[in-house]
Amino acid sequence: MLEKVRGRLGEEGYRKLSEIRNKRLHRLIEEYIELCNPSKVFVCDDSPRCEEYIREQAIRKGEERKLSIKGHTVHFDGYNDQARDKRGTMFLIPKDIESDSSLNAIDRDEGLREIRGIIENIMEGKELIIKFFCLGPVDSEFSIPAAQLTDSAYVAHSEGLLYRPGYEQFRKIGESERFFFLVHSAGELEKGVSKNIDGRRVYIDMKENIVYSANTQYGGNTIGLKKLSMRLAIHLASHEGWLTEHMLVMGAHGPNDRVTYLLGAFPSMCGKTSTSMMPGETIVGDDIAYLRKMDGELRAVNVERGVFGVIGGINSRDDPIIYQVLTHPGEIIFSNILVNETGEAYWVGKNGRIPTKGFNHSGEWFLGKLDSEGVEIPPSHPNARFTFDMKLLPNIDSRIDDPQGVEVGGIIYGGRDSHTSVPVMEAFNWEHGILIMGASLESETTAATLGKSGVRKLDPMSNHDFLSIPLSRYIWNYLDFGKGLRYVPKIFAVNYFLRDFEGNPLTDKVAKRVWLKWMELRVHEDVEAIKTPVGLIPRYEDLKPLFKKVVNQGFKEEAYAEIFTIRVPENLSRIERVKEFYREKVLNTPEALLKALEEQEKRLEKAREEYGYYITPEKFI
Repeated sequence: MLEKVRGRLGEEGYRKLSEIRNKRLHRLIEEYIELCNPSKVFVCDDSPRCEEYIREQAIRKGEERKLSIKGHTVHFDGYNDQARDKRGTMFLIPKDIESDSSLNAIDRDEGLREIRGIIENIMEGKELIIKFFCLGPVDSEFSIPAAQLTDSAYVAHSEGLLYRPGYEQFRKIGESERFFFLVHSAGELEKGVSKNIDGRRVYIDMKENIVYSANTQYGGNTIGLKKLSMRLAIHLASHEGWLTEHMLVMGAHGPNDRVTYLLGAFPSMCGKTSTSMMPGETIVGDDIAYLRKMDGELRAVNVERGVFGVIGGINSRDDPIIYQVLTHPGEIIFSNILVNETGEAYWVGKNGRIPTKGFNHSGEWFLGKLDSEGVEIPPSHPNARFTFDMKLLPNIDSRIDDPQGVEVGGIIYGGRDSHTSVPVMEAFNWEHGILIMGASLESETTAATLGKSGVRKLDPMSNHDFLSIPLSRYIWNYLDFGKGLRYVPKIFAVNYFLRDFEGNPLTDKVAKRVWLKWMELRVHEDVEAIKTPVGLIPRYEDLKPLFKKVVNQGFKEEAYAEIFTIRVPENLSRIERVKEFYREKVLNTPEALLKALEEQEKRLEKAREEYGYYITPEKFI
């Protein structure tokens, strides 16, 4: 094996691969080297010398440019290649396998013919980089090895910051075929960006656990270990009895040096990264988690070790920890931000004045520049990002690499909701939380995906876009997962975006720190809560001292009454939208979900008859 490509591997590359004794891996590498036809191949064994070579190649090829602060570089994606391509991301499913019609799928044989035709000779004249990673902590029950083939040094560099090295893990797995395999090519480049966007494809083969990505550079389409491998892992977890989730993992610090580990699921640009990095708390991970039941406990790990976060709006007041990292020396890749004349990075929302000119995703930029449709181009793209290893964070949790994971005390679901949900609420129990807060999670769309922003969209568990199994089965998996736990984590819903009826924000961004502290206290039953038709909400007498202690702000009872008013018409409308979605778009919707929605509806109707359409908290005391 590998003899056909030994010349392109070189003796050092051949030796590195030969030390991994896995016939399937060798077969796949040989097959795709021959198909993609690179002129040479670089095999990374996770040594510092290899990592430095990849950084140098990213600069030499023009995929990244150095900025004025040491260690900072910037990458620009093509103008039409700056978000996840939902339409072009498809599952390859055999004709004889029944699949959920909501999955964006193509016949496996047809899809393989198409993608193989697209990537045939796509790397001609280029260098292929082969890197190995471990999803989850190494030497752990949670671990999944993954091998990445890419002709983009930027992608390889990004993954080196985001994921744990896995070369040694592959040397340990022997002939096991339980690993993910990823093939990516940016395709033909023009001015350093992918040219043939019409040929952009992201195909996921769950039968072989392979991801294909072609003619794209944006991280969400190319960093195969992220949401693309997440789809593979969801499928694998469903068969093996665990969960793969679009969730942060963090340590919330309570009284007497207590640390309570919380998970949180938020759609993109809804506060997930900022929640995971709250001042005074510690972060395990900000995006993807694997969940397992171990000795009767729900335990979780961060699949990654770095952050690929949205940068818009980050400033020293609202996000002091991230801002400190982004403005000081360290290995950071910025993408699609503005670079001014002196090589400084600027993004919308950063401290200081907006530069009047510079270079951004549109090329040379100046204040007031318009695109081809006459729309003003902002200094940084709404989906501009940053990538760094979490070791740069001062608040990294000491258990980030714990092979046993961390024990979970609570799960948070949060979306972008301007008019319905209160800022923080606790579910009555596991089933109520999973069905009403998780499976019924609704959020307003953002710039993180292609399409129109501001549209209400149901996003179950903030994971709907990434599901590789039928949604009905996914919900059943969750309900079953809660059984047999010695301690069942509490489930919460948060909403950082509530507005009054004139459209004005009702809470300051820093208030999320208070909601988090309240949830930590509720996990341990240190404070009581008020039962409403939709869930348990905080008492004023508990929030007032928290506001003073946590953010040094007063909290008036009038403000409490306004933001925790139960808006009955809006909640009823939301239930109707959720029921319509599950009736029309989901096969075999669990009866438990429909029943939970009906029960919530009845509670709201009863409250409306007693107290009216908008009910302040004291009515429920």
